[in-house]
Amino acid sequence: MSYYQGKTVWLTGASSGIGLAMAKQLAEAGAHLILTSRRADALEAVRQGLAHPERHRVLALDLSQPEQAATTAAAELGDQVIDILINNAGVSQRSLILDTDMKVYRQLMEIDYFGVIALTKLVLPRMLERQSGHIVTVSSVAGKVGTKLRSGYNGAKFGVIGFMDSLRAETYGKGVIVTSILPGFINTQVAHNSLTGDGSALGHEDPDNAGGISAESCAAQSLQAIAKGKAEVVIGSGLSKLAPFLQRFFPGLVRNLVAKR
Repeated sequence: MSYYQGKTVWLTGASSGIGLAMAKQLAEAGAHLILTSRRADALEAVRQGLAHPERHRVLALDLSQPEQAATTAAAELGDQVIDILINNAGVSQRSLILDTDMKVYRQLMEIDYFGVIALTKLVLPRMLERQSGHIVTVSSVAGKVGTKLRSGYNGAKFGVIGFMDSLRAETYGKGVIVTSILPGFINTQVAHNSLTGDGSALGHEDPDNAGGISAESCAAQSLQAIAKGKAEVVIGSGLSKLAPFLQRFFPGLVRNLVAKR
């Protein structure tokens, strides 16, 4: 993937799942990585395991506090040019609306929605000045189709797709490429780390994600789509890949399927 050779890529959610798989593949492709997640020690372990670790750096941020994260990043990065920002960090949910505390909804929005906005606003001015850059957000099929147990996650992911659509319109013809990645069911720890109604982690997998495609396959397909400058791409298999298409053309069918699952 020559598109990434020599480019500085800021990747959030880099310590596990899709982000970790992306980090490995980007490093192999010759990118210079800025690796972000909450834990510096986990990121350092990732960095040391990548091809050419000396090319990469660690920037630990807590995106549940997006304004503070952006302030810290601005101070740490200074005038460093960011060629590609990949907003991949996120947290999911597994709880009924009636059982979910408001603090959980706020946490989901802070990380999955406001975190994207904060980092995008940080890199966007210089990209526009250079008339060059690429902003990517890993949203979800859950940003197109609402399902049970994911009301807050769905809301944040619907919102971030709308934000990316607006960003794409506002940067049209100005040299900035905008890509939304919509994974379906991916076999990662996302269900284990999902928030329950009181904010605690679910702690176990669910059959949907366990039966999904691998993080490595998702990362490879995502990076290919980014390199091609795609506006939006759905990645997955089976019903999770078909769901956005069905939602668009057969919304009644999708409502029935979702209600009965």
